[in-house]
Amino acid sequence: MGTLHTVNKSPFRDGTLKSCLEHVQDGDTVLLIEDGVYGASEGTSVSDAVKASGAKICVLGPDFAARGLDADRIVSGVETVDYAGFVELAAASGRIQNWL
Repeated sequence: MGTLHTVNKSPFRDGTLKSCLEHVQDGDTVLLIEDGVYGASEGTSVSDAVKASGAKICVLGPDFAARGLDADRIVSGVETVDYAGFVELAAASGRIQNWL
């Protein structure tokens, strides 16, 4: 069981997402929530780092939509989950690391 890493800060505000991506290990999942969902947007300064991370990256779809972001602009390979999917990820993880 890997770790579920949740990132809730915008990657354009601080380096939380990049720090998280530097620490993920095989079997871990990164879930972008709240303002962290901006990290799942294609064509940004962090989209290449998200693609190259090698980790399973997920974005909370309702948070992405709530910020007026177009689902067609999600970085390739990033999985969209709903609230039930968030719960499933948490339940399937050995531990949860919140990146604040």
